[in-house]
Amino acid sequence: MNKNAQSPRTLVWPTPQASFAARPVEQRFTAGAAYVDGQFCPIEEARIPLLDWGFLRSDACQETISAWDGSFFRLQDHLDRFQRSIGRLRMTSPESPDQIRSIVHELVVLPGFRNAYVQIIMTRGRPPIGSRDLRLCKNRFQAFSMPYMWVAPPDVQTRGMSLHISKRVRVPPQSVDPLVKHYHWLDFQMGLFDAYDAGAETVVLRDLDGHVTEGPGFNIFADVEGRLLTPGHGVLDGMTRRSTLELCRDLGLEVVEGKLMPEQLRSANEVFLTTTAGGVIPVTMIDNCKIADGTPGPKTVCLHTEYWKRRAAGWYAEPVVYGHASEGL
Repeated sequence: MNKNAQSPRTLVWPTPQASFAARPVEQRFTAGAAYVDGQFCPIEEARIPLLDWGFLRSDACQETISAWDGSFFRLQDHLDRFQRSIGRLRMTSPESPDQIRSIVHELVVLPGFRNAYVQIIMTRGRPPIGSRDLRLCKNRFQAFSMPYMWVAPPDVQTRGMSLHISKRVRVPPQSVDPLVKHYHWLDFQMGLFDAYDAGAETVVLRDLDGHVTEGPGFNIFADVEGRLLTPGHGVLDGMTRRSTLELCRDLGLEVVEGKLMPEQLRSANEVFLTTTAGGVIPVTMIDNCKIADGTPGPKTVCLHTEYWKRRAAGWYAEPVVYGHASEGL
């Protein structure tokens, strides 16, 4: 770790401006907005058909996009990855990429959010009743926004999360492409119950060979013998993971994408998670044992601080088009 990467052992967040809207916000949108069947509606009213295979068969993909202080982060990268997922699942979007960008903006404008969590979704739809032919399905696009949400709130991040390494196996890449941001989460869901039963707050799963993979909505990094190591196979190429790899290069921190064993994770100098829902999040307990001295490590704090500092300065930012996003939809 070079001198430029030195930082206090205290997590800090930028202070966003107060919420505002360039046009009046309807009361029905204050909790969030959704886009379903070509129309915007309050998030509580959003529905999908019971027979949609996105629901019946988890045949869907999604992107989760954050806005902070009135700007989206890496919006183009998210939209590009969404198109990649659609292609790999052999779906056809009813909305063009430009239309999807406009919809994403409008979902933040309608509630007047400054800090938001937006999810865009493509489901398989369904074939005519009586058929199981995938080729006859009409794919469906939908999306929603809500106030920005955290995997762990700032007070929990300050002391660090507790993690459980589950014996459950993540859906293998031989079955489902991990580069598709999909909804195959039953392994995560059951793994979370394992974590709760073990007294932990979240969970990470293994692959068929016993290597650490990822957790529900996050990638994982560990400082192993002085260098950062993150799983390089069988995981989603998370957007915050990608950003963290860039930060490491800029700060002179050695980082490797490779294989991470549970024993390495438990004995690491420091551990952190990367996620759209929070950025860089410290882990200070694994399987009821402290990581190092049980406080967020210096590299973790440095990366966390730099991530939010750069976001506040406009890193990969696209300002929300308040007041005009819906024009042309």
